[in-house]
Amino acid sequence: MRRIAVSSLLAVSLWGCSHAPSTPPAAPAPPSASKSNAAPPPAPAASSSAPPAANAVDPAVVQALQNMGKYLQTLRTFEAQVDLSGERVLQDGQKLLHMATAKVDVQRPNMLRAEMRSARSARDLIYDGKTVVLYLPEQKYYSKAPFTDNLDELGNRLQERYGIELPVADLFLWGTPQAPLGNMTSAMNAGQDVVDGEVCDHYAFRQDNVDWQIWIATGARPLPRKLVITNRADEARPQSVSLIRWRVNPGFNASRFTFTPPKNATEAKFVPLKSQ
Repeated sequence: MRRIAVSSLLAVSLWGCSHAPSTPPAAPAPPSASKSNAAPPPAPAASSSAPPAANAVDPAVVQALQNMGKYLQTLRTFEAQVDLSGERVLQDGQKLLHMATAKVDVQRPNMLRAEMRSARSARDLIYDGKTVVLYLPEQKYYSKAPFTDNLDELGNRLQERYGIELPVADLFLWGTPQAPLGNMTSAMNAGQDVVDGEVCDHYAFRQDNVDWQIWIATGARPLPRKLVITNRADEARPQSVSLIRWRVNPGFNASRFTFTPPKNATEAKFVPLKSQ
């Protein structure tokens, strides 16, 4: 059996390739609290019409995320088609835009098929509740490993053990105690926009060295339709943009989540990134 490290199979993950800067991240600015010797700036005059502080965390905005998560957790089956564009920063600061797609079929609690495509790679990830398989259709290599956890654990375990990034992994965390709500310093309602013909509420957040925006469909089905992530650790502020189209409660055949090796396909053993 061929033995290949997962990192060499994947090269770069679909979600990391487009917005990972090619220059080292700039060090974040020191917090203002450390400037104890500097005189504080004069306080602005009070005004009843002044906008809210940019770093305010609006509880209603956080609640909107939680409502979205609760709705996502009610979906037993869904299909998400993701179009991703992301910026890569060259040494001289010039930005290049790259694109990728992913089609994710889900049947809760523990079945998934993700088909990830870009000009650099093509990968399929199939999980039937017992075995997870990574398949490279162009090279006809596949790797498989036993796994029995639900989808909300699948993304973390694949990343930690094999360096595999599951597309739209946060979709399985929203509405659970693992939802990424920590270290939030800003959460604001930015109004409404139309995404792919659907009216959406637009929210903006700041967490650590990341600014991110999300557009959530209004009405009875609060689905995330667009996501923008800005890397503030890099002075070039590269961004990635994901547009998500949905099919809610589609019917799937069991074969959709079953992997049968194609003719002439070669098994390549998963190699963990580190001892587990």
